[in-house]
Amino acid sequence: MNRRRVLQLSAIATMELALPRAPFAAQGASPGPVMSALSTYMAAAAGRALRAEVVEHAKHHILDTLAAMISGAALPPGEAAFRYLQRHGGKGTATIVGANLTAAPADAALANGVLAHADETDDSHGPSRSHPGCAVVPAALAAGETFGIDGERFLRAVTLGYDIGPRVMIAMGGPRFSYESHKSSHAIAGVFGAAAAAACAAGLDTRQMRWALDYTAQQSSGIAAWRRDTDHIEKAFVFGGMPARNGVTSALLVNSGWNGVDDIFAGADNFFLAYAPDADPGQIVEKLGERYEVIRTDIKKWTVGSPIQGPLDALELLRRRRPFASDDVLRVDVRLAPSVAEVVDNRDIPDICLQHMVAVMLLEGTVSFKAAHDKARMQDAAVLSQRAKVRLVHDEALTERLPVRVAIVEATLADGTRLNERVEAVRGTPRNPMTRAEVIDKCRDLIAPVLGPEKAARLADAVYSIETLKDVRDLRVLLQRGAS
Repeated sequence: MNRRRVLQLSAIATMELALPRAPFAAQGASPGPVMSALSTYMAAAAGRALRAEVVEHAKHHILDTLAAMISGAALPPGEAAFRYLQRHGGKGTATIVGANLTAAPADAALANGVLAHADETDDSHGPSRSHPGCAVVPAALAAGETFGIDGERFLRAVTLGYDIGPRVMIAMGGPRFSYESHKSSHAIAGVFGAAAAAACAAGLDTRQMRWALDYTAQQSSGIAAWRRDTDHIEKAFVFGGMPARNGVTSALLVNSGWNGVDDIFAGADNFFLAYAPDADPGQIVEKLGERYEVIRTDIKKWTVGSPIQGPLDALELLRRRRPFASDDVLRVDVRLAPSVAEVVDNRDIPDICLQHMVAVMLLEGTVSFKAAHDKARMQDAAVLSQRAKVRLVHDEALTERLPVRVAIVEATLADGTRLNERVEAVRGTPRNPMTRAEVIDKCRDLIAPVLGPEKAARLADAVYSIETLKDVRDLRVLLQRGAS
């Protein structure tokens, strides 16, 4: 090392010493009021009875997410997950859905999370702009199998995951944070939800819950570059696989004896200072135990991206009032808030391309799971002819209604008739919920092509009577190919 380099290093050190620094918080310092309330609530979740309405919604979302995993096994992201496991996955006994594979808990959570968001059929939570189920349910399943929990505890772990993940994202600003930053709200909400579910399954006590949240904050990741993904594989990793894996890892680390920072949400260099300095941490515990986020989470009627749900609902309603064929239509104008429209505007993936899905709806009067995932059909001449009629308008006036995704559709027919429909409560949202029968019908349509109609019916029965399940590992025979 020469004299010039020594002088350079000395100057850098002098500058660093002169910079103001926040005081270090002692690792053992008492947690603040938010963390105290949160960790106490989380530690008691496994034994806390839930009211009937919450239980019914939780069952809907468990079945809906399991169906998404099973259908995802036949799609490219699912195939990618299986390739990873076969080449590099750790050995273990946790179930891999839709296959005859098992893996270590973290790898199982990763693969099943990718399966759960292999397409656009999984649930979504508007106030946090996240997809809770694709991270929470795989994490609860992997941890639940590891610790041999019963069905009731599994249901409570899932419900806790839906409560914690979205609340963290709401505290950070929800949709505003998502739209104004380059970070992925879906991944951040997902990892905290997955960790909470896994920690509940692991039976962590109050202080261990704080440490699990600490390791979750350290593993929080994901940037909005997923929007450039053309095969849905990276998107499935960001929304489901990565947060499920990281959440399970947090719970297992603490379960194995690791300690950590007692309050990662307050004090020097805390999570919110790093990610969202304008956050309101108090929102994490607002009405905790009174307002259950699983009730505020949408189930998609259509197996397409969330912003396309309203326009498809609108077209269905228009056709009920005034039946028309695709050849009767001159033009279809769809109006969405700009930040919502951007997500689905002329995308390369069929199930998140609004113009393509509206074209399919015009031709067939519905949008099947198969049609929503037929990429080759995006070049079909008949579809392209209908697609040319579709105009997506980025309507700034609808921004005021966010996070409610209002859709306005106007169909102009060849005879000059103009048909208008405004959808503010999409079917499957809290203001227009699907019935148990509708959820089962949707899930049967997703599960039967992969596992058969008999297993689809048995799995629905098992989920809706999950309180009677002695060991969550008993679900495996209903989740895998060939098992009986």
